[in-house]
Amino acid sequence: MAELTQQPLILEGAGWGDYALLDSGEGRKLERYGSFRFIRPEAQAFWRPRLTEWEADGEFVPGSDEDGGGRWQFQRAVPPEGWPLAWREVAFTAQCTPFRHLGFFPDMAPVWDWMRAMLAGREGAESLNLFGYTGVGTLALSACGPVTHVDASKKSAAQARENAALSGMEERPIRWLVDDAVKFAAREGRRGKRYDGIILDPPKFGRGPKGETWRIEDGLAPLVAECRGLLDAESRFLFLTVYAVRMSSLALAGLLAEVFAGLPGRIEHGELAVREEGDGGRLLPTAIFARWVNDDSPGEPHG
Repeated sequence: MAELTQQPLILEGAGWGDYALLDSGEGRKLERYGSFRFIRPEAQAFWRPRLTEWEADGEFVPGSDEDGGGRWQFQRAVPPEGWPLAWREVAFTAQCTPFRHLGFFPDMAPVWDWMRAMLAGREGAESLNLFGYTGVGTLALSACGPVTHVDASKKSAAQARENAALSGMEERPIRWLVDDAVKFAAREGRRGKRYDGIILDPPKFGRGPKGETWRIEDGLAPLVAECRGLLDAESRFLFLTVYAVRMSSLALAGLLAEVFAGLPGRIEHGELAVREEGDGGRLLPTAIFARWVNDDSPGEPHG
């Protein structure tokens, strides 16, 4: 029976050659994406910035409503079509999107490493990336075996394929699907499909390819239940992240503990955070997570 670990964890990310969190404070953060610097809103940066001045190529100015909106203001020219970046062997295009993101989520880097470690030693491990966005996580997982990448956005799926080509990974066994996550997981369950690992990164609100409405408060529990049917005692993990929602990681863990009660392993939860660059860099929390972990499934053991 999967046991709930009550003590929360922090999955700490750090910068690398193509990314760094330079500073944060007063509701904003300053980041470097390759040779460009950007300022974006960050509600959890309550403290004061460490740097006296922030020099940036652009800033995302949020709208006045709580549900989002806003626009980019550029101080210098930034390629509208994007520019190439890389995480380990995965190459991708960064771009200033209308949703304040830049085409990938750098705080997921420690998660990508963790998932690859969980699947290491298992030949042909199959994984499922729901809400796969631009495919950086999918390409990272493809080093371990076949991946099914699902996203409701045709534009995101096309960008993911372009990132695969940029990485020289077009021939890897990846299924690229434009579909509704809940409906796809339900169909896979009826087919008797199983996976070694599943990653869930659902938005707060979204629409499916046929106009289906997604609200995380209503859709998350049914989605997790459908995903449970795709895992068994030999599977390794399910990793769930949630952004920008008034919710506790312990609440996410409680949901997983209920749904995964019949499986071995444990349920862990906590926060994703990125450490600022330089001496005295602070940890900036970015998201909450919960995960089902099955270290003792057959295969090479993991620490």
